[in-house]
Formats: sequence, structure tokens, C-alpha cells
Amino acid sequence: MTNGLMRSGIGMTSQRTRERLVQRLQEEGVTNERVLEVIRNTPRHWFIDEALSHRAYEDTALPIGHNQTISQPLIVAHMTEILLAAGPLDKVLEIGTGSGYQTAILAQLVNRVFSVERIQPLQDKAKERLQGLKLRNIVFRWGDGWEGWNALAPYNGIIVTAAAPEIPQALLDQLAVGGRLVMPVGDNNSQQLQLVIRQEQGFKQQILGNVRFVPLLNGTIR
Repeated sequence: MTNGLMRSGIGMTSQRTRERLVQRLQEEGVTNERVLEVIRNTPRHWFIDEALSHRAYEDTALPIGHNQTISQPLIVAHMTEILLAAGPLDKVLEIGTGSGYQTAILAQLVNRVFSVERIQPLQDKAKERLQGLKLRNIVFRWGDGWEGWNALAPYNGIIVTAAAPEIPQALLDQLAVGGRLVMPVGDNNSQQLQLVIRQEQGFKQQILGNVRFVPLLNGTIR
């Protein structure tokens, strides 16, 4: 699979351009070699409009339509690294499929990804891209991210790619004991990335730094 992914880029999406991105991530403190390798070999330009493909390997968020963005590579790497910090994961719930880029990174690092998206056209596009990359360990649900995916809980890891004023109780309930949840918490003015670890006697919470994400909204859109 890796060789196929590596052949995908030309010009501004070449392997040399990807190497520069990985070097920047390392300079910014990303140390997990598996995460860096997957980012190096995943064609980010597949997940954005062709008009923006020349910016695919810049360390910046980019618009993907429907008032949503593909996250900055540093944030993707950082959140993935935090999620995996305690060791390999079997079941990961992703809230916010979006472009499918974060989904693709996760699918190459964990056994199974369960991805929820409220905007159906975005998820339909993401499915096509991920099928094109032969990533077959992903299950999709069109639904409200605030509700998670209770039918398949519990999850060893939960990653949320949109910000809410508080962590939805449904997601805390669906986290397995020993599981890790990574999510931006706050409003349009101030957001902090938080890590929650579920323990036998409750939840341990840690603030990891300031971030900026689109809001986690209720409901679904066809």
C-alpha cells in the first residue's frame, strides 16, 4: 500500500515536498516515527480541491466546502500522536470525517476506524477517496457527532475534529476504561486541545495547548 501512495504525487505534490512537511512537523515536536511515516506517504492533495493542490503540503488548514476545513498537518500529527501515546489501539471513533484525511492517517495506524460525519456530501467524497487508497478498515456513519456511535461502543480511542464548549457526555460514556479521547474544547474566541483518559474511578483530564477548529454542530445535513 505504501508504495502506491508514494507514487501519487508529482510537481508540488512530489515526495520531496512531502519530506519538507515531515521535517517541519519534526521541528515542531512530533516524534512518533509511525505517524511521521504515514503522513509522509499519504497523498494529502487527494483530499482537497484540485485548485488548491499546490498548497497540499503546506502546514496549514485549507477549505473543503460546506464551511469546513482539512486540518493543519501539524494538528493531525499531534492529535494522532497523543491518541497513540499509550500504545496500539483497536477501535477508534472519529467525530468529523470531513475530507477523510485524518481518517486515512488513523486507518493506517489502528485496527479499525469508525467515522461519523453530519454533512453527507462531505462523507460521500471522503468514502471515494479512502476506497481509492484501498483503506478497508473504516466504517462510516452519517449522523450527529454529539451522539457518537453508541451501537458499536466502547472505543479505545476517540478523536474529535471540531470544537464544542464541553465534551459531549455521550462520547465520555462511549470511551472504554483505559481509553483516550482527544478533542478541542471552547468557543470561537478561545479553544484548548484536551486529553481525557477514562480510569476505573472516573476521568483524568489534561489541557494540551491552544488550537482553532470549526464548531461541532448538532444535527445532520444531506
